[in-house]
Amino acid sequence: MEPVLHHLAVPGPLATHGEPRRIAWWEWGSEAAAPKGPAQVVLCVHGLTRQARDFDVLAQALLAQAQRPLRVLCVDVAGRGHSDWLADPAAYGVPTYAADLALLLAHLRANHAAATGSAEPAELAIDWVGTSMGGLIGMALAAQPGLGLRRLVLNDVGPVIEAAALRRIATYVGTQGAYASEQDAVQALAQLHRGFGPHSPEQWLALSRPMLRPVQGGWALHYDPAIAQPLRALVAAGEAVGSAPDPSAGAAIHAGEALLWQMYEAITAPVLLLRGAESDLLSHATALAMTQRGPRARLLEFAGVGHAPTLVAPEQVAPVCEFLLAP
Repeated sequence: MEPVLHHLAVPGPLATHGEPRRIAWWEWGSEAAAPKGPAQVVLCVHGLTRQARDFDVLAQALLAQAQRPLRVLCVDVAGRGHSDWLADPAAYGVPTYAADLALLLAHLRANHAAATGSAEPAELAIDWVGTSMGGLIGMALAAQPGLGLRRLVLNDVGPVIEAAALRRIATYVGTQGAYASEQDAVQALAQLHRGFGPHSPEQWLALSRPMLRPVQGGWALHYDPAIAQPLRALVAAGEAVGSAPDPSAGAAIHAGEALLWQMYEAITAPVLLLRGAESDLLSHATALAMTQRGPRARLLEFAGVGHAPTLVAPEQVAPVCEFLLAP
């Protein structure tokens, strides 16, 4: 089974080539095969430097176990994979991504209503799986009651993002050049992402191949290097706060954390929270707080894994399937 690539034109920030800008997603399952009635969509959204094919294993497991019509849509966020790059690097951020995906949700509901003849687009149950950045986008959308997300899986992310992890990520995003061979690229990515935990050579190959695009003289990563600019600006601001004698210099950063907690506490959908036990981005303390606040997430931690679980190992895939496929 192979997924089908789709695109949707979206407004907002322009693409590097001008208008119209498009976002891409890979679809597992068939909209045409859905009956005239309620159906389920699982929307999967990747982390900062990743892309939609990260969810291949999870998507196939969900389809194999589903007891009702199911489609799994895995999105390439703007600037990644098959989605257009943005002309303005400053637009690479959660507000742009959330606006794009809110339009995709509306598109899915409208198509479902038209196909079923239903006047109730809410008959389409939409669940969300978000890794890291994808989880932040999911939080932003799930906090809006009108968007009707049914269940939410947050993979190694929460309202408090550890500064040390941001500094680590900022050291490599957008800095890699071309690789002479696919094998060189796979080896480099496996080393870079060793926090993912143990994987077989075959798993590293499957996780790494979609990360690459051919260029003259070798292979480059799929994403626009400019996605690094907002992150580096954020890290620089944090470092400035750390060295500032005036405590009020950190007000903006603390306000950002408060806003994320406010969004999280506005979520009414059930939440499954996944955490790598060695994660440097989502602390154990923050994860525990998330089980006590807002939607009171159910927490699962995976030993020997950092940031972030790849949702490839059976012990990671199984609880996500159980959570999303429950009645």
